[in-house]
Amino acid sequence: MDKLFDFDETIEVLQYGFVRDALIAAAILGLLAGVLGPFIVSRNMAFSVHGTSELAVTGGAAALLVGVGVGYGALAGSIIAALVLGLLARRGSEHDSVIGVVLAFGLGLGVLFLWMYPGRASNKFGLLVGQIVGVDSASIVLLSVCAVVVLGVLAFIYRPLMFASVDPDVAKARGVPTGPLSLIFAVLVGVATALGVQTVGALLVLALMVTPAAAACRITANPLRATILSVVFAEVAVLGGIILSLAPGVPVSAFVTAISFLIYIAARVVSRVRAAA
Repeated sequence: MDKLFDFDETIEVLQYGFVRDALIAAAILGLLAGVLGPFIVSRNMAFSVHGTSELAVTGGAAALLVGVGVGYGALAGSIIAALVLGLLARRGSEHDSVIGVVLAFGLGLGVLFLWMYPGRASNKFGLLVGQIVGVDSASIVLLSVCAVVVLGVLAFIYRPLMFASVDPDVAKARGVPTGPLSLIFAVLVGVATALGVQTVGALLVLALMVTPAAAACRITANPLRATILSVVFAEVAVLGGIILSLAPGVPVSAFVTAISFLIYIAARVVSRVRAAA
């Protein structure tokens, strides 16, 4: 327990370059998750995020097997998963079942690829729970470029996407291309999810992509305020999670999920108090 809160050791570890790289990557990821999160919550896409993150493992495992960067493999796996899910799940009634079918098949392939990989077990484990030592300058460049592209595309489609998210039937009747917008947004979420796999891990990236936004939406219904709060909550969770994990050497995802959950509980309490007032 003393090592868990060893601030001297935490400050010492913060001097290492790979830790600073991880914090930069986490800050970029927190921004992406915070901006995309309110749309994910309003469009009920939490299960899609989970499915996409798990299929990023398949891409990452394939990358390990062929000897290319895990980040590129996870990115390719997530984009393919987003496209497949977007194309197959056209009707809302079959959305969850399509995700379940594709997720099961993709995870089966991922298990096979990991079994075939002859390298260190830590690389396999890092895909699931995150590994900050795997973040280097090349990863930051990839993350930065992808973040600029995602935010740029989101800014371009923001207004029609917001309309389609709030009232899809009316938006479709007004001529908004809801189908293509859904597919584009699914790809953006896939990219952001893949970028989170290396830092947070595929199993718990959901805590960063959904929980901060869910907490923000409990506090305010204003889209702009919800986005700002979502970004703040995501940054606190991911940066705080990394810093707290340094001294004990615990996987980052454990602290990120704990902080996110506490923020969500606090947001529910605030919402309940406001409703009772």
